[in-house]
Amino acid sequence: MKKCLYLFLFSFLLVSCTKNDDQKQSGFKNQSYHTSEGGSLTWKAPTGWGEEVPASSMRKAQYRLPKVAEDTEDAMVAIFYFPGQGGSVQDNLDRWYGQFIQPDGKSTKEVAKVSKETVNNLPQTTVDVSGTYADQMRPMGPSTPKAGFRLLGGIIETGSGPWFVKLTGPEKSVEHWKDSFNEFMKSFKG
Repeated sequence: MKKCLYLFLFSFLLVSCTKNDDQKQSGFKNQSYHTSEGGSLTWKAPTGWGEEVPASSMRKAQYRLPKVAEDTEDAMVAIFYFPGQGGSVQDNLDRWYGQFIQPDGKSTKEVAKVSKETVNNLPQTTVDVSGTYADQMRPMGPSTPKAGFRLLGGIIETGSGPWFVKLTGPEKSVEHWKDSFNEFMKSFKG
């Protein structure tokens, strides 16, 4: 009987430690699902994304995505929501285009890849842009332009207004995390 009790306790501790190690490796604090204030939107961050305290009150959530070996800094995902404000989908796409300079002098809008779809009954617009990141709006952008950067953005339209998701970072790191960003965008539910 004692052996059975010890075996049970050992198994319980092993499972508990494994679960905690998995949570530490993924960078989460015992929760992979996130619910927005007021519960109007939920999402699930992918494995490997480190949840952080948002850098400003404008951000509703923030995640750090580890850089790939060749890059000098990590990528960042920020989620924004401005109740009753924020502008139209096109206003925000134009704002994001304005944060990038193209090396050949073209308009960023000309080279941006935009797509629209409905996911979990929520209209979503996504954009993929690269170039020199020159957003001068602090704390969201760099104080000096950064060449070779990329933005994957998403706008989720809800009954309580649009939510904005913005992944920025060095091009190779953003490419590395692109599939998990697409997975992340599919996790939003209203």
